[in-house]
Amino acid sequence: MGRRLDRGPVRRGLSGWPTVQEFRRALPGLGVVVVGVAIAFAVTAVVDVSTLVVGVVLGAIAANAGVLRPTFDAGITFASKRLLRAGIVLLGLRLSMDEVRALGIEGAVAVVIVVLATFFGVQALARAMGVSQPLGLLLATGYSICGASAVAAMEPLTDADEEETAYAIGLVTLCGTMSIFVFPLVGRALGMSDELFGTWVGAGVHDVGQVTATASAFGATALATATLVKLTRVVLLAPMVFGVGYARRRRLAGTSADDPAVDGANDAAPNVPLVPLFVVLFLGAIALRATGWLSDDALGAAKDLEEILLTAGMFGLGAGVRFARLRRLGGRPLVLGVVSWVLVSGAAMIAAYVVA
Repeated sequence: MGRRLDRGPVRRGLSGWPTVQEFRRALPGLGVVVVGVAIAFAVTAVVDVSTLVVGVVLGAIAANAGVLRPTFDAGITFASKRLLRAGIVLLGLRLSMDEVRALGIEGAVAVVIVVLATFFGVQALARAMGVSQPLGLLLATGYSICGASAVAAMEPLTDADEEETAYAIGLVTLCGTMSIFVFPLVGRALGMSDELFGTWVGAGVHDVGQVTATASAFGATALATATLVKLTRVVLLAPMVFGVGYARRRRLAGTSADDPAVDGANDAAPNVPLVPLFVVLFLGAIALRATGWLSDDALGAAKDLEEILLTAGMFGLGAGVRFARLRRLGGRPLVLGVVSWVLVSGAAMIAAYVVA
């Protein structure tokens, strides 16, 4: 198992928030996170790459270079848990239900089919290839929904360690980046229309930023279509997390009933959340956006804050990675990642031609 940062200093108080004392203990680590986020944004101002990717890489480099002292653990954990989840909540403000409805029933059904086929298909491949269940679940979530953000949303419901989480984020990011170059080449070779290409990109590329970069190669129409389809996939994040939480709770309860020797299982099952609180808040953010109360300036500010929080969270995740342990995962997850990328790309292309 990978290194687990100390989570004690950021336990919630009676109000559900960290106490003042606990927050103070997190401040040194949060200072390091702030520096990491600033560097990530500076890098992306020069190089066309996601700040989330840079954040993970910087965190991993800092951890493996030995520059992170134990006193930083509390703040880094705060970033990898609390700040990351706050960013996912704000992601809900990107979703306009009017845009989702504009996709139509046929398009929405196609998106759901692609998501489900990818989610269950990747997990089946993981089992067949001997990849661990937690890593397979994280990869399935990342490929089927929205990349690194989806991996982070699902992580609390798995037994994945930091190395597996970082590996999943790295793989979906790598393949999503490959899509930026491969999808336009394939689209032009097949003579795809702008709308068809946009549908394929929205259904098959993982991260929202990668969707934007990929679809832009075909112009404004492709970009608008891709964004619409992509955001429809993001809406499915909450029900997917709910389903996994429900299944896990039933599995733990069933394990305790079938095998009384499993100590503590009866106590563990009720503590498995059906849906983490931040996913409920994510749905609340979608509902708030639907009211039309927020101005364009407010939505723009929320988007900027979302990127900052997600980058901070990714830095925290990266800081939990140890390269020596990462190598122990072997090459199978890498092969699984590439095969999964081909799977979701193929399923998305079929769906795009069906609804076109």
